[in-house]
Amino acid sequence: MHPVNRRFFLRTSFLGGAGFLILNRSRSARGAPANEKLNIGLVGVGGRGNWFVSAIPNIGANLAAFCDVNETKNPSAYERFPKIPRFQDYRRMLDKMDKALDAVVIAAPDHLHAPASIRAMKAGKHVYCEKPLTNTVNESRRMRAVARETGVATQMGNQGTASEAFRRAVELIQAGVLGDVREVHAWTDQGGPGRRPRPAGSQPVPEFLQWDLWLGPRAQRPYHRQWLNWHGWREFGTGNLGNWAPHILNLPFKALRMETLWSDGPPASPQPRIRIKAEVSGIDTDSVPKWEAVRWSFPARGDLPAVVVNWYNGGGAFRPQVEERLGRKLDWGDAGAKRWADWAGVLMVGSKGKLYANAHNTVFTLLPEPQFKDFQGPPRTLPRSPGHEKEWADACKGGPRAMSHFDYSGPLAEMCLLGNVATQFAEELEFDPRACAVLNSKPAHAALDRDHRPGWEI
Repeated sequence: MHPVNRRFFLRTSFLGGAGFLILNRSRSARGAPANEKLNIGLVGVGGRGNWFVSAIPNIGANLAAFCDVNETKNPSAYERFPKIPRFQDYRRMLDKMDKALDAVVIAAPDHLHAPASIRAMKAGKHVYCEKPLTNTVNESRRMRAVARETGVATQMGNQGTASEAFRRAVELIQAGVLGDVREVHAWTDQGGPGRRPRPAGSQPVPEFLQWDLWLGPRAQRPYHRQWLNWHGWREFGTGNLGNWAPHILNLPFKALRMETLWSDGPPASPQPRIRIKAEVSGIDTDSVPKWEAVRWSFPARGDLPAVVVNWYNGGGAFRPQVEERLGRKLDWGDAGAKRWADWAGVLMVGSKGKLYANAHNTVFTLLPEPQFKDFQGPPRTLPRSPGHEKEWADACKGGPRAMSHFDYSGPLAEMCLLGNVATQFAEELEFDPRACAVLNSKPAHAALDRDHRPGWEI
């Protein structure tokens, strides 16, 4: 066993990214022949999708179709694979390539995740979807339900889940090495765009872009290139609560068994309640804030005590309280090695010790370090991963369920996206995770979802 007295580094490589796998209707939705290659369609070829142009062949699968609404996003991929069919509409790809596809990888903007995923799963296809899984809380709930109904193999793209460090940290925490964990602090220094006016007027739609297909489920509007900076627009993106929180908060969510709050309990058991409060640079229902501090108060889960999870994004005002608990300065280019090593991370504070992990949960440190010098820890209990995408591909062929399947990653995504709901309201919200309902605010409950245009329903 590796000693974990200092920093535990991920020593094995893992594949990362966004994606969907889909099995065709001529095969069982629960598994493809183990000795055959999966045929995968890639939705979103540029940006994050470029990773999968290589990652899909690297896991022993076939690239079977490309789909992108922007013809200029990744011309090198088309040059490398000139014979692969190309589409602009994933709906047409799924219909026309149905019998030729085993799987689909989705690397499109967040607002397209749920419509594409659900259409694929209903066609009997296995699905690997990039984080944050969806654009809204209700979409994540629907994704989880459809995955259960169809029995397909699923995985969300929070690749740190596959790392040795992540699984070892979960084992240590669940074995009680930290004692009772009642406090979690997670952060990223990046922030968001803040309040900004909606794009005014219209511009000519570029010849290379299918604007209506890019909008997908969202309301029609004139083209303006500012909409394409989609990460900070709530209609299309999810800010850092969608971009980074599914990575950073993955470890406490898994290790502290938070997903059990979403499970159906005995009929007489009390309904769990999660309270969420946000402080922001300014409330704006169109754009994510420049900085945000979100607090989730989780009730006890079995023999685990109640825990408060704090999320800090941008601004830096939180830095002193994190540094006080960490016992040193955060390396933001002005401390330690001065390499911005601590620009994002998570600190779990227990009654017997602390654990600090990096943004992807692929490196962790037990604190205070002298206390854990030469510490070996309890035996391993979790299976080890061959790689995040490979683990899912194996599940598609009848192997064990991938760890970030939608029954787990759906609740994780809901928690993160609840933070985005809270940043639009001044009051503390009370959420029922079983009913998927905000109990004390009708406007906040309505913000759990958005309308979907006809043809893009979930």
